[in-house]
Amino acid sequence: MRPLKFSTIAKALWAIAALAFPSFTFAQDDSGGNAEVIDEIVVDGTRLGQLATETGSSISIIDADELQALGFSFVADALAAAPGVTVTQNGAFGGLANVRIRGAASEQTLVLVDGVPVNDPSQPGGGYDFARMDAGIIEHIEILKGPQSSLWGSDAIGGVVSITTREPEPGSGGSVYADFGSFATSHGGASFSQSGDEGDFRLAATALSSDGISKADEKNGNSETDGYESRTLSAKGGYNLANLAEGARLQAELLTTTAEADFDSYSFGAQGSVADGDENSESDETTANVSLSLPTFDGRLEHLFLAGHSAIDRQNFSGGASTFSAEGRRAVFRYQGTLSINQSNTLAFGAEREQTEAFEDDIAIDSLFAVHEIKPAANVTLTGGLRSDRHERFGSELTARLGAAISLNPNLVLRASWGDGFKAPTLFQSTFVCCGASEPNSGLKPESSSAFDAGFEWSAADGRATFGLTAFSQSTENMINFAFAQGRYENIAIVDSTGAEFQGSIAITHSFRLNANYAFIDAIDDAGNPLIQVPRHSGDLSLDYDAGSDFSGRLLLRHNGSEPSFGGGGVENWTRIDLTGRFRISERTELFARLENLLDEHYQQILGYGTPGRSGSIGVRLSF
Repeated sequence: MRPLKFSTIAKALWAIAALAFPSFTFAQDDSGGNAEVIDEIVVDGTRLGQLATETGSSISIIDADELQALGFSFVADALAAAPGVTVTQNGAFGGLANVRIRGAASEQTLVLVDGVPVNDPSQPGGGYDFARMDAGIIEHIEILKGPQSSLWGSDAIGGVVSITTREPEPGSGGSVYADFGSFATSHGGASFSQSGDEGDFRLAATALSSDGISKADEKNGNSETDGYESRTLSAKGGYNLANLAEGARLQAELLTTTAEADFDSYSFGAQGSVADGDENSESDETTANVSLSLPTFDGRLEHLFLAGHSAIDRQNFSGGASTFSAEGRRAVFRYQGTLSINQSNTLAFGAEREQTEAFEDDIAIDSLFAVHEIKPAANVTLTGGLRSDRHERFGSELTARLGAAISLNPNLVLRASWGDGFKAPTLFQSTFVCCGASEPNSGLKPESSSAFDAGFEWSAADGRATFGLTAFSQSTENMINFAFAQGRYENIAIVDSTGAEFQGSIAITHSFRLNANYAFIDAIDDAGNPLIQVPRHSGDLSLDYDAGSDFSGRLLLRHNGSEPSFGGGGVENWTRIDLTGRFRISERTELFARLENLLDEHYQQILGYGTPGRSGSIGVRLSF
């Protein structure tokens, strides 16, 4: 028994105890001593709309300003800026992009777009491919680290990446932009939004085209370039139902992406078993939802009804002939009530039904959940969560989560959390057989995990310096791996992951700020072997310039430590330096530029796959 693994009875008692305090009212400190908080950011992924200073969970937030400062075209590259998050890609411009949180497998990360799960049911492990997600349509990203199954159910065993698309701007207006760069790359987009008392909407479209680089590393003699094209449409709008109730709102959101990407072929004996080849893929992705927010009892009880849908169609070709196709569908129906019991107690509760389809098969999960926030003092926030998921093939699973955040003073926050999670076998894992096996594994069990983290965040009173440190430990049991000897999937692995994350910044002068983050992750299986594609050491160091004038910029140094790969061997450590800059010509016109890999470092993220050398782009944005 792993030390972090609580029994079902124990975890239920802990969670029920955390939920059992609504009848108590605690004295509040009215002195205003906690008026100045480190961060006023509201976190939606906790289901309670908590301030960042009130969450016991370890969360990284990447907002639109940070995305702009980083200057990346793809969300996958921006996610690597969060400590403890590892991104690997099978070659730039459309190669499969996996995201790991604290060593957990990429398919153990639940991805939400505007609250809708978008993990691909037709992937063997049910993961999400970030290769095609355009950063230009993103408002902000929340990364919840550690098991979040009590909040979001199966697939959230290692963490959650919650993505919110851009919101309508106040009034009426829009923008257009275009940039051009290395590898015959062009990237552009346009948006328009309208907002008024009755409602609002925003329409946006982006497109990217590139001749690309060779997916198989050019250093290994691969000279054929692999191109990429994508087109993304984002639409969001809402109507305020003031005649129904103050604050009532009907909203709809849509995101679609169509992409074509060239990739290289399997080649026995080549590094990473990949070499030049005439392969390409086509994909269509859609995410949509409609929701109704309805406050009642003078706003003390707010109801949210949501129906969401995500779909992906993929097809691969070799020499023009189709070699593979897959379709995946997800539908989610959710009700959440949020009750403000009093100043000290808030309770969120609800029910969900999620249906997934792939390979002419389908599965449904019915869920009940409750999350309770209690503030026994003005500077203390305790959170407890409990969720029951009933999987139609694997039965019921109970998960729980506890968190605490304590503001010792207006500039220092201590936080700690414990949680567990589970992930049901995917449709593919439940049905796939090969290599002489006669039937799939009928005894396949869900994966389960348990994790604890604790840390603090400090900010100088004048805001010139910040510092944060978090230590974590996570254990995952019944990992599902493909067993070649049996020709089917088996529960054969146990994984332990421990480590620490650091982040901080300091204003060197009025114009320059130095930022740093670092993660140490020690992830091993039950045989003591380090996990593949998980570096022990990784981090970013950046220098920002912003004098409040028309020019701003960032110099970014990104380091990734060595890591083991499939089939033995590994990827060597690498360090890359990027430079971005923005110059405002007028109130409505802005120039921006990016230089990537300034020192022309040769490196690989995955064994055998290449990455861009020294490259760059320049563009212009017009607002109206």
